[in-house]
Amino acid sequence: MSNSFNSKNHPHRRYNPLLDEWVLVSPQRAKRPWQGQQEEPLTSVQNQYDPQCYLCPGNSRINGVQNLQYEGVYVFDNDFGALLSEGVSFDKTEDELFKIEPERGINRVICFSHDHSLTLPEMSVDAITKVVSVWKEEYQNLGELDYINHVQIFENKGAIMGCSNPHPHGQIWAQSSIPSQVVRTQQNLKNYYDKHGKTLLSDYLQREIEINERIILENKAFVALVPFWATWPFETMIISKKPLNSLLAFSHEDQALLAQILKDLTTKYDNIFSISFPYSAGIHQAPTDSESHEEWHFHMHFYPPLLRSASVKKFMVGYEMLAEAQRDITPEQSAEILKKSSIVHYKNK
Repeated sequence: MSNSFNSKNHPHRRYNPLLDEWVLVSPQRAKRPWQGQQEEPLTSVQNQYDPQCYLCPGNSRINGVQNLQYEGVYVFDNDFGALLSEGVSFDKTEDELFKIEPERGINRVICFSHDHSLTLPEMSVDAITKVVSVWKEEYQNLGELDYINHVQIFENKGAIMGCSNPHPHGQIWAQSSIPSQVVRTQQNLKNYYDKHGKTLLSDYLQREIEINERIILENKAFVALVPFWATWPFETMIISKKPLNSLLAFSHEDQALLAQILKDLTTKYDNIFSISFPYSAGIHQAPTDSESHEEWHFHMHFYPPLLRSASVKKFMVGYEMLAEAQRDITPEQSAEILKKSSIVHYKNK
Protein backbone atom coordinates (compact mmCIF):
# COMPACT_ATOMS: atom_id res chain seq x y z
CA MET A 1 0.00 0.00 0.00
CA SER A 2 1.40 3.41 -0.97
CA ASN A 3 1.85 6.26 1.51
CA SER A 4 -0.42 9.30 1.41
CA PHE A 5 1.13 12.16 -0.54
CA ASN A 6 2.72 14.94 1.51
CA SER A 7 4.14 17.92 -0.41
CA LYS A 8 6.61 18.60 2.41
CA ASN A 9 8.24 15.19 2.07
CA HIS A 10 7.44 13.65 -1.32
CA PRO A 11 8.76 14.57 -4.78
CA HIS A 12 6.18 16.28 -6.96
CA ARG A 13 5.80 18.65 -9.91
CA ARG A 14 4.22 22.11 -9.85
CA TYR A 15 2.77 23.91 -12.85
CA ASN A 16 3.80 27.43 -13.86
CA PRO A 17 0.85 28.97 -15.75
CA LEU A 18 2.87 32.00 -16.84
CA LEU A 19 5.28 29.89 -18.89
CA ASP A 20 3.22 26.73 -19.40
CA GLU A 21 5.91 24.56 -17.86
CA TRP A 22 6.54 22.42 -14.81
CA VAL A 23 9.12 22.41 -12.01
CA LEU A 24 10.18 19.27 -10.13
CA VAL A 25 10.18 19.74 -6.34
CA SER A 26 12.30 17.27 -4.33
CA PRO A 27 12.03 18.28 -0.64
CA GLN A 28 13.74 15.10 0.59
CA ARG A 29 17.00 16.20 -1.09
CA ALA A 30 17.39 19.19 1.22
CA LYS A 31 18.77 16.76 3.82
CA ARG A 32 21.80 15.78 1.74
CA PRO A 33 25.27 17.06 2.77
CA TRP A 34 26.92 19.61 0.46
CA GLN A 35 30.41 18.94 -0.86
CA GLY A 36 30.18 21.03 -4.01
CA GLN A 37 31.35 24.52 -4.89
CA GLN A 38 31.10 27.28 -2.32
CA GLU A 39 31.12 30.91 -3.43
CA GLU A 40 33.03 33.72 -1.76
CA PRO A 41 30.59 35.67 0.45
CA LEU A 42 29.71 39.06 -0.98
CA THR A 43 31.40 41.94 0.80
CA SER A 44 29.79 45.33 1.29
CA VAL A 45 31.22 48.38 -0.45
CA GLN A 46 32.43 50.96 2.06
CA ASN A 47 33.33 54.03 -0.01
CA GLN A 48 30.65 56.48 -1.10
CA TYR A 49 32.86 57.46 -4.03
CA ASP A 50 35.35 55.33 -5.97
CA PRO A 51 37.71 57.21 -8.32
CA GLN A 52 38.12 54.02 -10.39
CA CYS A 53 34.38 53.38 -10.81
CA TYR A 54 33.07 54.21 -14.28
CA LEU A 55 29.55 54.77 -12.87
CA CYS A 56 30.43 57.26 -10.13
CA PRO A 57 29.63 60.97 -10.71
CA GLY A 58 32.22 62.92 -12.69
CA ASN A 59 34.31 59.86 -13.59
CA SER A 60 35.25 58.93 -17.14
CA ARG A 61 33.83 55.75 -18.59
CA ILE A 62 35.91 53.25 -20.58
CA ASN A 63 35.16 54.98 -23.90
CA GLY A 64 36.25 58.37 -22.54
CA VAL A 65 32.79 59.87 -21.97
CA GLN A 66 32.60 61.68 -18.64
CA ASN A 67 29.64 61.18 -16.30
CA LEU A 68 27.80 64.25 -15.09
CA GLN A 69 28.26 65.29 -11.46
CA TYR A 70 24.87 63.75 -10.80
CA GLU A 71 22.92 63.25 -7.60
CA GLY A 72 20.24 60.57 -7.31
CA VAL A 73 19.32 58.72 -10.49
CA TYR A 74 21.44 58.93 -13.64
CA VAL A 75 20.64 57.35 -17.02
CA PHE A 76 22.87 56.97 -20.08
CA ASP A 77 23.11 54.81 -23.19
CA ASN A 78 25.25 51.70 -22.59
CA ASP A 79 28.66 52.25 -24.14
CA PHE A 80 28.86 48.59 -25.15
CA GLY A 81 25.20 47.75 -25.73
CA ALA A 82 24.02 44.37 -26.94
CA LEU A 83 21.71 46.15 -29.40
CA LEU A 84 22.24 48.93 -31.96
CA SER A 85 19.67 51.59 -32.84
CA GLU A 86 20.60 51.89 -36.50
CA GLY A 87 18.31 50.17 -38.99
CA VAL A 88 19.82 47.86 -41.63
CA SER A 89 18.56 46.60 -44.97
CA PHE A 90 17.85 42.89 -45.04
CA ASP A 91 16.59 40.36 -47.57
CA LYS A 92 14.56 37.81 -45.65
CA THR A 93 14.89 34.17 -46.70
CA GLU A 94 12.36 31.39 -46.25
CA ASP A 95 14.90 28.81 -45.04
CA GLU A 96 13.07 26.64 -42.51
CA LEU A 97 16.19 25.49 -40.66
CA PHE A 98 18.46 28.54 -40.76
CA LYS A 99 16.24 31.47 -39.82
CA ILE A 100 17.84 34.84 -39.15
CA GLU A 101 16.57 38.38 -38.78
CA PRO A 102 18.20 41.65 -37.68
CA GLU A 103 17.40 43.02 -34.23
CA ARG A 104 17.35 46.73 -33.47
CA GLY A 105 17.22 48.40 -30.10
CA ILE A 106 18.63 50.58 -27.34
CA ASN A 107 20.50 49.59 -24.16
CA ARG A 108 20.60 51.99 -21.22
CA VAL A 109 22.20 51.98 -17.78
CA ILE A 110 20.34 53.41 -14.77
CA CYS A 111 22.48 54.40 -11.79
CA PHE A 112 20.15 54.23 -8.79
CA SER A 113 22.25 56.61 -6.70
CA HIS A 114 25.39 58.70 -6.78
CA ASP A 115 26.47 56.92 -3.57
CA HIS A 116 28.77 54.05 -4.59
CA SER A 117 28.31 52.22 -1.26
CA LEU A 118 24.54 51.77 -1.40
CA THR A 119 22.22 49.01 -2.63
CA LEU A 120 18.43 49.19 -2.92
CA PRO A 121 17.71 47.96 0.65
CA GLU A 122 20.02 50.66 2.04
CA MET A 123 18.42 53.49 0.07
CA SER A 124 15.52 55.56 1.40
CA VAL A 125 11.99 54.96 0.13
CA ASP A 126 12.03 58.44 -1.42
CA ALA A 127 15.24 57.64 -3.30
CA ILE A 128 13.83 54.32 -4.56
CA THR A 129 10.61 56.10 -5.58
CA LYS A 130 12.72 58.30 -7.86
CA VAL A 131 14.17 55.13 -9.42
CA VAL A 132 10.64 53.81 -10.04
CA SER A 133 9.68 57.17 -11.56
CA VAL A 134 12.63 56.96 -13.96
CA TRP A 135 11.66 53.38 -14.87
CA LYS A 136 8.23 54.74 -15.80
CA GLU A 137 9.69 57.60 -17.86
CA GLU A 138 12.11 55.34 -19.71
CA TYR A 139 9.41 52.75 -20.41
CA GLN A 140 7.22 55.50 -21.88
CA ASN A 141 9.89 57.32 -23.86
CA LEU A 142 11.48 54.21 -25.34
CA GLY A 143 8.12 52.54 -25.94
CA GLU A 144 6.93 55.51 -27.99
CA LEU A 145 9.68 54.92 -30.57
CA ASP A 146 8.05 53.31 -33.60
CA TYR A 147 10.57 50.47 -33.82
CA ILE A 148 10.54 49.54 -30.10
CA ASN A 149 8.01 46.83 -29.22
CA HIS A 150 9.35 45.68 -25.86
CA VAL A 151 11.13 47.40 -22.96
CA GLN A 152 12.86 45.13 -20.44
CA ILE A 153 13.89 46.75 -17.13
CA PHE A 154 16.14 44.64 -14.89
CA GLU A 155 18.90 44.57 -12.30
CA ASN A 156 21.75 42.10 -11.81
CA LYS A 157 23.10 42.40 -8.27
CA GLY A 158 26.36 40.81 -7.17
CA ALA A 159 29.40 39.38 -8.95
CA ILE A 160 27.88 35.90 -8.67
CA MET A 161 25.16 37.15 -11.06
CA GLY A 162 27.70 38.51 -13.55
CA CYS A 163 27.55 42.09 -12.30
CA SER A 164 30.96 43.64 -13.00
CA ASN A 165 30.45 46.85 -11.04
CA PRO A 166 29.10 47.11 -7.45
CA HIS A 167 27.80 50.66 -7.97
CA PRO A 168 23.98 50.53 -7.53
CA HIS A 169 22.57 50.28 -11.03
CA GLY A 170 20.21 48.45 -13.35
CA GLN A 171 19.68 48.20 -17.07
CA ILE A 172 17.07 48.65 -19.81
CA TRP A 173 17.05 46.67 -23.04
CA ALA A 174 14.47 48.06 -25.47
CA GLN A 175 14.10 46.18 -28.74
CA SER A 176 12.12 45.74 -31.92
CA SER A 177 11.10 42.14 -31.23
CA ILE A 178 9.18 40.79 -28.26
CA PRO A 179 11.57 38.31 -26.56
CA SER A 180 10.77 34.60 -26.49
CA GLN A 181 9.97 34.29 -22.78
CA VAL A 182 7.71 37.35 -22.91
CA VAL A 183 5.90 35.93 -25.96
CA ARG A 184 5.25 32.71 -24.05
CA THR A 185 4.00 34.63 -21.01
CA GLN A 186 1.80 36.85 -23.14
CA GLN A 187 0.16 33.91 -24.88
CA ASN A 188 -0.67 32.23 -21.57
CA LEU A 189 -1.97 35.49 -20.08
CA LYS A 190 -4.12 36.08 -23.15
CA ASN A 191 -5.51 32.54 -23.17
CA TYR A 192 -6.58 32.96 -19.56
CA TYR A 193 -8.02 36.45 -20.09
CA ASP A 194 -10.01 35.35 -23.14
CA LYS A 195 -11.45 32.41 -21.18
CA HIS A 196 -12.21 34.14 -17.85
CA GLY A 197 -12.45 37.86 -18.63
CA LYS A 198 -9.92 38.58 -15.86
CA THR A 199 -6.16 38.59 -15.68
CA LEU A 200 -4.48 35.36 -14.65
CA LEU A 201 -2.55 37.12 -11.89
CA SER A 202 -5.72 38.72 -10.46
CA ASP A 203 -7.17 35.29 -9.79
CA TYR A 204 -3.84 33.84 -8.71
CA LEU A 205 -3.21 36.68 -6.25
CA GLN A 206 -6.69 36.35 -4.78
CA ARG A 207 -6.04 32.65 -4.12
CA GLU A 208 -2.65 33.37 -2.57
CA ILE A 209 -4.18 35.98 -0.24
CA GLU A 210 -6.86 33.49 0.82
CA ILE A 211 -4.30 30.73 1.48
CA ASN A 212 -1.76 33.14 3.05
CA GLU A 213 1.02 30.55 3.04
CA ARG A 214 3.56 32.08 0.65
CA ILE A 215 2.96 35.83 1.12
CA ILE A 216 6.00 37.75 2.39
CA LEU A 217 4.86 41.38 2.34
CA GLU A 218 1.70 43.30 1.51
CA ASN A 219 0.63 46.93 1.28
CA LYS A 220 -2.28 48.84 -0.30
CA ALA A 221 -1.08 48.32 -3.87
CA PHE A 222 1.31 45.33 -3.97
CA VAL A 223 1.98 41.85 -2.65
CA ALA A 224 5.39 40.17 -2.48
CA LEU A 225 5.25 36.38 -2.38
CA VAL A 226 7.07 33.18 -3.19
CA PRO A 227 5.28 31.80 -6.27
CA PHE A 228 3.66 28.37 -5.92
CA TRP A 229 5.78 27.30 -8.92
CA ALA A 230 9.04 29.01 -7.79
CA THR A 231 12.18 27.49 -9.30
CA TRP A 232 15.03 29.31 -7.56
CA PRO A 233 15.45 28.63 -3.79
CA PHE A 234 14.40 32.12 -2.63
CA GLU A 235 12.56 33.24 -5.76
CA THR A 236 9.88 35.88 -5.19
CA MET A 237 7.45 37.93 -7.21
CA ILE A 238 5.87 41.35 -6.60
CA ILE A 239 2.36 41.64 -8.07
CA SER A 240 0.17 44.73 -8.27
CA LYS A 241 -3.20 44.29 -6.56
CA LYS A 242 -4.95 46.15 -9.37
CA PRO A 243 -4.63 44.63 -12.88
CA LEU A 244 -2.38 47.46 -14.10
CA ASN A 245 -0.72 46.38 -17.32
CA SER A 246 2.35 48.63 -17.09
CA LEU A 247 4.15 51.34 -15.15
CA LEU A 248 2.22 53.93 -17.18
CA ALA A 249 -0.90 53.12 -15.13
CA PHE A 250 0.89 53.81 -11.82
CA SER A 251 -0.14 56.79 -9.72
CA HIS A 252 2.40 58.68 -7.59
CA GLU A 253 1.15 56.67 -4.62
CA ASP A 254 1.64 53.40 -6.51
CA GLN A 255 5.24 54.36 -7.28
CA ALA A 256 5.94 55.09 -3.61
CA LEU A 257 4.27 51.85 -2.49
CA LEU A 258 6.32 49.83 -4.99
CA ALA A 259 9.44 51.54 -3.65
CA GLN A 260 8.47 50.60 -0.09
CA ILE A 261 7.90 46.94 -0.87
CA LEU A 262 11.14 46.83 -2.92
CA LYS A 263 13.09 48.19 0.04
CA ASP A 264 11.47 45.80 2.52
CA LEU A 265 11.85 42.71 0.30
CA THR A 266 15.49 43.34 -0.56
CA THR A 267 16.19 44.07 3.13
CA LYS A 268 14.71 40.69 4.01
CA TYR A 269 17.01 39.12 1.42
CA ASP A 270 20.10 40.76 2.93
CA ASN A 271 19.09 39.65 6.41
CA ILE A 272 18.81 35.93 5.54
CA PHE A 273 22.59 35.44 5.57
CA SER A 274 23.68 38.94 6.72
CA ILE A 275 25.23 39.76 3.35
CA SER A 276 24.46 41.88 0.32
CA PHE A 277 22.15 39.24 -1.22
CA PRO A 278 22.69 38.64 -4.97
CA TYR A 279 19.85 38.29 -7.48
CA SER A 280 18.60 39.02 -10.95
CA ALA A 281 15.35 40.96 -10.88
CA GLY A 282 13.17 42.35 -13.63
CA ILE A 283 9.80 43.83 -14.47
CA HIS A 284 7.28 42.08 -16.70
CA GLN A 285 4.67 44.40 -18.17
CA ALA A 286 2.84 44.98 -21.43
CA PRO A 287 4.83 45.19 -24.67
CA THR A 288 4.97 48.60 -26.36
CA ASP A 289 3.63 47.41 -29.73
CA SER A 290 0.55 49.71 -29.72
CA GLU A 291 -1.80 46.86 -28.73
CA SER A 292 -4.12 47.32 -25.72
CA HIS A 293 -2.87 44.21 -23.84
CA GLU A 294 -5.68 43.94 -21.30
CA GLU A 295 -4.31 40.48 -20.45
CA TRP A 296 -1.11 41.90 -18.97
CA HIS A 297 -0.77 42.40 -15.21
CA PHE A 298 2.30 44.14 -13.77
CA HIS A 299 4.68 41.85 -11.89
CA MET A 300 8.35 41.83 -10.94
CA HIS A 301 10.49 38.69 -10.61
CA PHE A 302 13.42 38.15 -8.23
CA TYR A 303 15.72 35.23 -8.98
CA PRO A 304 18.41 34.85 -6.26
CA PRO A 305 20.95 32.01 -6.71
CA LEU A 306 21.87 31.27 -3.07
CA LEU A 307 20.61 28.01 -1.59
CA ARG A 308 21.85 27.04 1.89
CA SER A 309 24.18 29.81 2.95
CA ALA A 310 26.03 32.88 1.73
CA SER A 311 28.48 30.57 -0.03
CA VAL A 312 26.34 27.77 -1.50
CA LYS A 313 24.72 28.46 -4.86
CA LYS A 314 21.93 26.67 -6.69
CA PHE A 315 23.17 25.39 -10.06
CA MET A 316 20.92 24.89 -13.06
CA VAL A 317 22.80 22.02 -14.69
CA GLY A 318 22.36 18.43 -15.81
CA TYR A 319 18.70 17.55 -15.32
CA GLU A 320 17.67 21.22 -15.36
CA MET A 321 19.35 21.79 -18.73
CA LEU A 322 18.18 18.54 -20.28
CA ALA A 323 14.75 17.93 -18.74
CA GLU A 324 13.05 20.59 -16.57
CA ALA A 325 13.71 22.90 -13.64
CA GLN A 326 14.14 21.31 -10.20
CA ARG A 327 14.32 22.58 -6.61
CA ASP A 328 14.95 21.00 -3.21
CA ILE A 329 13.65 23.39 -0.52
CA THR A 330 9.89 23.85 -1.03
CA PRO A 331 8.42 27.29 -1.85
CA GLU A 332 6.58 27.19 1.46
CA GLN A 333 9.84 26.63 3.39
CA SER A 334 11.58 29.52 1.66
CA ALA A 335 8.50 31.72 2.23
CA GLU A 336 8.66 30.95 5.95
CA ILE A 337 12.35 31.92 6.07
CA LEU A 338 11.67 35.19 4.24
CA LYS A 339 8.66 35.98 6.44
CA LYS A 340 10.78 35.63 9.58
CA SER A 341 13.53 37.80 8.13
CA SER A 342 13.41 41.37 9.49
CA ILE A 343 12.69 44.52 7.48
CA VAL A 344 15.30 46.32 9.60
CA HIS A 345 18.60 45.93 7.75
CA TYR A 346 21.21 43.90 9.61
CA LYS A 347 23.71 46.77 9.35
CA ASN A 348 21.32 48.97 11.36
CA LYS A 349 20.69 46.54 14.20
